Amino acid sequence: MTRTILSSASKEVIIGFDQPFVMIGERINPTGRKILAKEMKEGNFSRVEKDVLAQIAAGAQMLDVNAGIPLADEPKILADTIQLVQSITNVPLSIDSSIVAALEAGLSVYQGRALVNSVTGEEDRLEQVLPLVKKYGAAVVAISNDETGISEDPDVRYEVAKKIVERAQDYGIKPEDVVVDPLVMPVGAINDAGRQVMKLISRLRYELKVNTTCGASNFSFGIPNRNGMNASFISMAMSAGMTSAIVNPLHAEVVQSVRAADVVMGNDPDCGRWIKVYREPVAEAEGEQGGRRRSRRRRRA
Repeated sequence: MTRTILSSASKEVIIGFDQPFVMIGERINPTGRKILAKEMKEGNFSRVEKDVLAQIAAGAQMLDVNAGIPLADEPKILADTIQLVQSITNVPLSIDSSIVAALEAGLSVYQGRALVNSVTGEEDRLEQVLPLVKKYGAAVVAISNDETGISEDPDVRYEVAKKIVERAQDYGIKPEDVVVDPLVMPVGAINDAGRQVMKLISRLRYELKVNTTCGASNFSFGIPNRNGMNASFISMAMSAGMTSAIVNPLHAEVVQSVRAADVVMGNDPDCGRWIKVYREPVAEAEGEQGGRRRSRRRRRA
């Protein structure tokens, strides 16, 4: 059974077909967040701290950390952010950058076994990122595009993923340490995007036998009621074989959908996690009355 094991200094998370779905919190990312970008550039991480704690409280088992700020020292900011995040939480991290120097800076200070986000199928990218992944004993997200761009044909994206998995093995990286991102297209622009990606996720699960992840919110880009659409999409993707996703855990509909799908798929034994989160608390007075009733029944017996 394919299992991708990730860790912090003190906590382990397993991504796998027989494991609960892993939600990777997306909010430590300055893209499109001007205030956060400005603060991180200035060395102010107070908003990052709040986002970390809020995402963990909402149910994220991992966090994605990105420091892509134009005209900033991304390697330093990413390393500083990772150290800050690891000082306030013990969940494993996904180190997210398109700049190889930033990835290495982040990996050099990381405590545990990180997920590197990401590598694509371009030859120069493979030759730069895969040795880094091997050097630091990390796992890696493989994005299914190459020099030709992003294909709308899921079979082409499958072949790119297969190529990356095979090339990773050349560097001594096992298939279970490659988590494939099949590239979720916006359904508002490509009407067949859902059917395409479900087919691809299934092939990655049953033929290539690798774990998968995605930026789940991409699916709903440009359409109304995005959270409702994302919740439906992610539960169906889980059914097709997806094992993790980068999501906003502050959207309750999405988190609830993931937890429900875990129950349906048998990855929440005895519905334990679902019941723990969603059962209604028993009022203290009601609990006492119930206890007295049970005591009276025992005495009569």
